[in-house]
Amino acid sequence: MTRSILVLNGPNLNLLGTREPATYGHETLADIEALCRRTAAEHGLEVEFRQTNHEGELIDWIHQARGRHAGILINPAAWTHTSVAIRDALAAVELPVIEVHLSNVHKRESFRHHSFVSPIAVGVLAGFGSHGYRLAIEHFAHLLKD
Repeated sequence: MTRSILVLNGPNLNLLGTREPATYGHETLADIEALCRRTAAEHGLEVEFRQTNHEGELIDWIHQARGRHAGILINPAAWTHTSVAIRDALAAVELPVIEVHLSNVHKRESFRHHSFVSPIAVGVLAGFGSHGYRLAIEHFAHLLKD
């Protein structure tokens, strides 16, 4: 079995570190990628880390994950609340999915309280900042223990 996790990041996350730091923190997406790679290596896992502002591209990456990765860690960002297409793609590839959000979406605007991804996810981490990514990868390591 593959020991690789696909880490996907949705729109505007390329602006981390400068975009609304009071909400999203001062870490950059590169910082989060480094954290994911270190955490994965600690558990004998590999990470493929990607970000896009284009919904179709994200869906293509999800489709390509089948047979290549053991699971998907996704921060769908704004698409969390709007994209049935991403939800359907995640369900179609039949891989475990963990949804991560840097901020606590339930303390924010009401439109952020609904997720199309959560009902098909193994778990959801919200409000832990970048530490949520670490926790998700550690959970994948637990799921993949032989």
